Amino acid sequence: MTVNAKAGSTILVVDDVAASRYALGAVLRRDGHRVVLAASAGEALIELDVRRRAGELPDVALVDVGLPDMSGFELCRRLKETPPFAALPVVHFSAARIAPADRCLGLDAGGEAYLTVPAEPEEIQAVVRAAARGARHRSDAEAQAGHLTRLAETILDVQSARCPRELADAAAAGTARLSDGPAAAFVIADDGELHRSLSRRRTAASLPDEGAHDTVVRLIQRGMAGQTGVRETVVPAPVWPAGFFHAEPSDGGERPVGARLTLARAREGSAPVCLATPVYDRDPAPGTGRFVGRLAHATAVAAERLLMYEVERHIALTLQRSFLPAHVPQTPGTEVVVRYEPASRDTEIGGDFYASLTTSQGLLTGIGDVVGHSLDAATVMVEIRHALRAYCIEDPDPRTLAERLDGMLQRYHPEVTATLCLALVDPATGHTRVANAGHIPPLVVTDDGTATYLKAKGPLLGLGLDRPPPTETVLRRTDRLLMVTDGLIETRGTDLAVSMEHLRTVAAGAPLGVTALCDTLLACLGHNREDDIALLAMRLRQSDTPRTPSRAASP
Repeated sequence: MTVNAKAGSTILVVDDVAASRYALGAVLRRDGHRVVLAASAGEALIELDVRRRAGELPDVALVDVGLPDMSGFELCRRLKETPPFAALPVVHFSAARIAPADRCLGLDAGGEAYLTVPAEPEEIQAVVRAAARGARHRSDAEAQAGHLTRLAETILDVQSARCPRELADAAAAGTARLSDGPAAAFVIADDGELHRSLSRRRTAASLPDEGAHDTVVRLIQRGMAGQTGVRETVVPAPVWPAGFFHAEPSDGGERPVGARLTLARAREGSAPVCLATPVYDRDPAPGTGRFVGRLAHATAVAAERLLMYEVERHIALTLQRSFLPAHVPQTPGTEVVVRYEPASRDTEIGGDFYASLTTSQGLLTGIGDVVGHSLDAATVMVEIRHALRAYCIEDPDPRTLAERLDGMLQRYHPEVTATLCLALVDPATGHTRVANAGHIPPLVVTDDGTATYLKAKGPLLGLGLDRPPPTETVLRRTDRLLMVTDGLIETRGTDLAVSMEHLRTVAAGAPLGVTALCDTLLACLGHNREDDIALLAMRLRQSDTPRTPSRAASP
């Protein structure tokens, strides 16, 4: 319920005496009010229901205590117990029930005031104005509380965003809730890249084109040139580009005359943000500007943090990919295929890595993961990979390599642990030795549709614990050795054993070849992963690999 103070208020007068009813109406009309008359409680309830459906509830109800079908007190109670009418101020009046006890009954029933009639016109007008004013203040306070609640919820969404796109989505949706209309949010990165989002209440019929985005960037940069903090500006419709919300009229049929831009920047040199809403000749959401301004400031602070993180993530990805080439050198007699996929969502960089090295005793393949997600994890990953390359020149034995890498971590990174699985394969015989340090064991996939995990296990690197002897097996020409990081299979809330069995089943049914095996696993298991994924698949290309039945594998 709203009160328009300039044009007066709408007053419902409920009185069964026609002369009194019309006399009260005349007094109120002289004070600039609109008057609705009802001769009984039932008639008043019908009138209120009709007006509720039309969104035109009166601002005050002036109710006679002695109505024929229901007392004015009972009518008041019924209104106060019905949510759509509970905020309607009720002023009781009576010419007969004028004792203090009657006034108490009226107030206890929920009434705001009690008039004894006949009364001076000025008194009636003053009491009604006071009741309307009190209702207006309560309505404004409730509206402000609602805006504060929505602002707090939106700021929480903004602070929870994990990437600039999620930030823009949260800011646009929150602005739409605060302004009760369409909205758009824009975040400009340091390199000029525009991250934008349009609320679902966008009124434009078509999406903005690339030129519209360029125009918005220029408007934001011009508006925040040399500025920090929050500022507001209005851009007229001819200047504001089409496609965001200015091409279509509002729900009430009124076309926007421009766009209100609430601009913010956390500090000099940081990313500017813009929350945009349409402007009408009649502002449909007065008083929301300061709330949108606070949201813009919170968005700017979150944008600064996220964009700094984006830079760190880009550096880490570049570093990781530079040391994880898409193709590895091939050792004669073998074929090796590798894959690396960063997390599907914009989470921190991980420490996943793989290696394929030619040694004096055959092909050394390895896969591992530094525990943690950060640029530090990626840096340690690079150190482990370089150390592995150096150590395998002297002695490529997997157990020896694991022990030396374990010592390296303890000495230079005592707070870091890592998982690692190494396999040394003799291409001439297929003889394979595997050392595992807390990693998923290798999976041997045959061309006849079976897949078996090797029984290879051991403690993580960095703990200084004894290493078990390597697991030995013999690979045949029809075997494929598969090594993966846990990002491929780990799912929150799912037991690891179940995930490993799923991996085994998918691998067993994959088409022949190492390339097809890797592609099938990524296609079936690699969607929407929260962690990075590394894969390495290897097979022998030698035609006369000895057939040896001995294989140390799990059943």
